[in-house]
Amino acid sequence: MAAMDIGVLLPTGTAQWGPADDPRELVALGRRAERLGFSSLFVNDSLVSPRIEALTMLAALAPATENVTLGTAALMPFLRRPVQAAQALASIDLLSGGRLTVAVGAGFPGRFGRPLYALSELPWGRRFARLDETVALWRVLWDGAGAFHGEILRFADIPPMTRPFRPGGPPVWLGGATPAALARTGRMYDGWLPYPPEPADYASGLRAAADAGRSAADITPALFVSVRIDDDVETGRRALDGYARATYGMPLEELEKIQAVVAGSAGQVRESLGQYVAAGVRHLVVRLGALGLPAQRDQLERVADLIPAVRAAADHASRSDGS
Repeated sequence: MAAMDIGVLLPTGTAQWGPADDPRELVALGRRAERLGFSSLFVNDSLVSPRIEALTMLAALAPATENVTLGTAALMPFLRRPVQAAQALASIDLLSGGRLTVAVGAGFPGRFGRPLYALSELPWGRRFARLDETVALWRVLWDGAGAFHGEILRFADIPPMTRPFRPGGPPVWLGGATPAALARTGRMYDGWLPYPPEPADYASGLRAAADAGRSAADITPALFVSVRIDDDVETGRRALDGYARATYGMPLEELEKIQAVVAGSAGQVRESLGQYVAAGVRHLVVRLGALGLPAQRDQLERVADLIPAVRAAADHASRSDGS
């Protein structure tokens, strides 16, 4: 099994900024994360609230960083024309020297997903089939194809496209943990990026994805998790509650029913993350539960202190299961 990677989600949404914050500081925050030992920088994608557009942020980070993976968590391809998106992603892969990873999703029911389809002038129905076909289109274009004939997407006489840095293009992961998403992950995606509230659910989901047709070694097992390190659990949960309300308009007690959330002292957070590592996670994408860039920087430093211990836990788990 691959070595443990620990990445951070950059706070590109304006809901996470303070009144005096300069969004250009996000590039410096990414560079600081790389120096602290994080192995990846991720950005999310939405039109629900104002934010720095995901691919624009990654393009800014490409020449400003050297070794970290640059990723989306998660990109919603339906917000973009599919051929243009293939070129944009190939361009970022080129500019970064082959450091791009693209996690994708089809959007959520309710206000976080369905209205975006109306803005994109696309039907809500068959959204998962559209997502899979979009990824298939990207891959053939990255390989140099000049046409694509799917059930939903059909293009003929496509002019020569920008080719990515790596043959075949960047790896594409899938977000989501429904049985259908797990089966699709196992059939055609290079990684899995869910956020189940319980480690046991992660372990069972990973097994289901691996049972869908490929070896588990062919699927990068990632996890999206919100983290807050504080003096104790109660203090950390109060801070995360403020973050959840600012970001999602819901209290923490509702958010943690659907997303992985870890709060407490450094030792408590390390133990909780270790449970996910034992369940099979080998790429953590950590969302820092803090409002304002100074508080984000503080949490970044605190989480960075845990990187050696989390990697050691992954090494131990890999030796224990013989992988």
